[in-house]
Amino acid sequence: MYGIVNKAIQDLVIANFGEEKWENILDRSGIEEDFFISSEAYDDDITFKLAGAVSKEMNMPINDVLVAFGEWWVVKTTKEKYGGLMESGGSSLKEFLENLPLFHNRVMLIYPKLTPPEFKVSDISERSLNLHYFSKREGLQEFVRGLIQGLGIMFNTETKIELLQTRDLGDDHEIFKVSW
Repeated sequence: MYGIVNKAIQDLVIANFGEEKWENILDRSGIEEDFFISSEAYDDDITFKLAGAVSKEMNMPINDVLVAFGEWWVVKTTKEKYGGLMESGGSSLKEFLENLPLFHNRVMLIYPKLTPPEFKVSDISERSLNLHYFSKREGLQEFVRGLIQGLGIMFNTETKIELLQTRDLGDDHEIFKVSW
């Protein structure tokens, strides 16, 4: 993953718990990096170690950490760093989710080494749709849940997210039913 992801985890911790807590998490993770360069690619293992260290340091289940990070990613990181890109995704939650399958094509112009997930939408109605999440990375479905919740916050739209299928139970991808 790119350094911007790890930097966002750092920003989330420092903004909510302070620099000392971040230093404790960094020590606990065993990572040798003192700082992250946003445009540099890092091994995925670093990101997973950071998330695990946050979970242990904060005494939070890893899934709660991933959801919180997904929300932060949308509400803070992308809004501050990529506001124009986010605005181009749509003017409502429904429109943004419908456009999500094309979104990472634009992101890859900024980060050419990105290995993005793939999203598809189905069963679109006035008040809901099914969001299909395909990724080579496992263990990030709760991060995606947080992203969806963050989009709901961004668009000031109350959302309900239901996991319809998951790789954890043998399916080949996750499907979230998103209702608003």
